[in-house]
Amino acid sequence: MQLHRHTSAALNPRERGLDIGSTWNAQTRNTAKLYGDFFATLGIDARTVRTIAEQSHQALSAWSPALAEEAEGWAEGAGLETWQLSVVNSRTEILAAAPKKPGSHECSTAVYVPAGAAAPQTLQTWDWHHHLAPEGLLLEVTPSPGRITKTFTEFGTLGKIGVNSEGLGLHFNILAHRSDDESAGVPVHAIARRILDEASSIDDAIAIASSARVSASTVYTVFTATAVSTTRRAVSIEVSPAGTAVVDTGSDGWLLHTNHFLDPHLAQGDAIDDGALSPQRLAHLGRVRTELTGLGVTDRAKQFCSSEGASSVVCFHPDASAPRHEQWQTLLTISVNASDGSLDYAAANPADAASAGFQTF
Repeated sequence: MQLHRHTSAALNPRERGLDIGSTWNAQTRNTAKLYGDFFATLGIDARTVRTIAEQSHQALSAWSPALAEEAEGWAEGAGLETWQLSVVNSRTEILAAAPKKPGSHECSTAVYVPAGAAAPQTLQTWDWHHHLAPEGLLLEVTPSPGRITKTFTEFGTLGKIGVNSEGLGLHFNILAHRSDDESAGVPVHAIARRILDEASSIDDAIAIASSARVSASTVYTVFTATAVSTTRRAVSIEVSPAGTAVVDTGSDGWLLHTNHFLDPHLAQGDAIDDGALSPQRLAHLGRVRTELTGLGVTDRAKQFCSSEGASSVVCFHPDASAPRHEQWQTLLTISVNASDGSLDYAAANPADAASAGFQTF
């Protein structure tokens, strides 16, 4: 995956979107086409794709007019209709309508909150289909005067993994629940972006995530550089159409998440596919977590894989014998630094990132 950087100082949401869309029009149009073809491969008819895309954008407009305006500007700048951009922005909502869900092997997250005032130490892999994300975007925006949001995202999604200048960071993992449906809720990627744009505390993040009607499931692992009016400094906010739950850090300061629900109640409706490696990846993180404590990002990435290196269960490599839409690859390894509002990243699995090194945004 080739990564690009973009900074927009525009305070007006539509102008910001126009800036992003016009600068990255080719990448945005290509991503929209790739997702349209992907949904057709999964057996989702074009009318359903457009309907969910349009209705999810309407849900976004009602829930966050500013983000909806930014998406509309992005589409206009890229030469797309709004619903065409929404095909990417609401890709998770459209996937909920697939007749047969593709196997899920997405993302492993580890967050450590040290005792005292030290900042959290984090690492996440982003595992997805390379043909859908040949290029990615590191985006910096100014959602309000004096406030900065940085996020890694795809061309057409408003946000994903990121950090803000208030000292709040966010990791993002997709989940699946039996209550997921075609009712076209607020895009889960837009919820991540609004948390980054508006939240200054864990309580703020929980309130924002809980206020959205969703039709697909995900988990936002949020954390703060310092304690802000609460002893909670990191939580995983699991959202689904069946409800929202908050998972706290363990007594050892660790918060680990892959792609299945950890809340006991929501876990009863977990719809993870039988072949998913989410439980194995979570168990792996549980085994290596003590070795990650106190390490810089390069050593943290190396230990994330343990002695298995790139063959570790948290590193995905495409299976050339499988259909393209079932080929998974670790496209990104990223650490969120809530203390200084930066992202350390590498377009590689953790083992390769440890060898080649990280860049900072």
